[in-house]
Amino acid sequence: MAHPTPRPARICPACDGFPSVAVTLGGRDHRGHLRTITAHCPACQGTGTAPTHRTREGARA
Repeated sequence: MAHPTPRPARICPACDGFPSVAVTLGGRDHRGHLRTITAHCPACQGTGTAPTHRTREGARA
């Protein structure tokens, strides 16, 4: 008997599935390492996926 395959997660439209990036701060420290910070996608909070359900809007007048 075949098992149903799970639906793939919906990719976040804001970050296209790349939720975390390293951003350079434009210089190096005293040891020569590149200074970076990690930034996460604000839409998906760094998961890379969007919710599969849609929220309904309120009634329009």
